[in-house]
Amino acid sequence: MSNQPTTSRQRIIDHAEVFTPSELVDDMLNLVTHECERIESRFLEPACGNGNFLAEVLRRKLLTGDNRNKSNQVKWEREAFLATCSIYGIDLLPDNVEICRQRLLRIVKDKHEERFNEPISNEGVAAISFILSRNILQGDALIMRTSADQPIIFSEWSLLSGSMLKRRDFAYDQLLDHAHIANLPLFSDLGKDVFVPIPVSEFPPCHYLKVHEVEQRVERT
Repeated sequence: MSNQPTTSRQRIIDHAEVFTPSELVDDMLNLVTHECERIESRFLEPACGNGNFLAEVLRRKLLTGDNRNKSNQVKWEREAFLATCSIYGIDLLPDNVEICRQRLLRIVKDKHEERFNEPISNEGVAAISFILSRNILQGDALIMRTSADQPIIFSEWSLLSGSMLKRRDFAYDQLLDHAHIANLPLFSDLGKDVFVPIPVSEFPPCHYLKVHEVEQRVERT
């Protein structure tokens, strides 16, 4: 599948759709090289298009995993999953969202095959695909609503111990509630009160390869 969706003058007029060249993507990400190389560092692209920025961030994170886990396949796969969990995007257009999801999945699959000379497991593909379905969303970042006119909800994914994963969902508008943030900082090294967003839902911990099954079990109960 091509990385670039069909473009037209009308799409540019209607949506200001202009894709950032790879050279400019590299230049901009080089300004935050350390964060791009940190597996756990979270990135949000509020107008992600087909994923030019997010794809390069993921490649850099996976390179970190390569350097740390040259022969430990289990650890490499766990860190590749965590790297995917740290990448978020929003776009107005459904084809961009789908291409971005598939592009990020392909990067992980290709890197795994390159590193270990075998495809990633079906379980791994299913788990990563589910993460991307939650992290790369169709919507309008300016009004913080989905294409279905619902609040944008992002999931926070945290590895607890070993391979256990915890999911908490947060409303995007609350995360960007400037009134609260203005009164309370997000971080403090001085022991002061900080702004702590309240999750709209929490899920029980599970093995990260089973993450796509938990939501279904919760909905049935």
